[in-house]
Amino acid sequence: MTTHIETLADEADSSETQRRDLWPAVRKGWRRRCPKCGQGPLLKNYVKVRDKCAVCKQEFHHHRADDGPAYLTILIVGHIMAPLLHFAFVTWRPEPLVLFTIFAVGSVALSLYLLPRLKGVIIGFQWAQGMGGFGASRR
Repeated sequence: MTTHIETLADEADSSETQRRDLWPAVRKGWRRRCPKCGQGPLLKNYVKVRDKCAVCKQEFHHHRADDGPAYLTILIVGHIMAPLLHFAFVTWRPEPLVLFTIFAVGSVALSLYLLPRLKGVIIGFQWAQGMGGFGASRR
């Protein structure tokens, strides 16, 4: 049985999540910053999500991006590099080892650049939509 205070708290939480703007949160996530304040770092190390923002104390431990950033990274890198590979091969006909080396380094570099940014985008999207298991216990 819920009390009147719990009901008011739930309504306040739901109205707060409805007022969150999606695109500013996604842009802040791309910059790997807190989607709420835009100041504190969202990630520690390379792709580990911080437990909470150092500036505004917004909690992030419950946000889980799982395989989403890796999937999007592979999708984007594949759609960029495959046409470039075809164009380079048809236009210049380089040696296979040269072609492999250039595109392997390019694919790895682009993947390393995109992965933490796409993780920030997904966390920003989750935060703006009120997703992420609010109130869930830490694992």
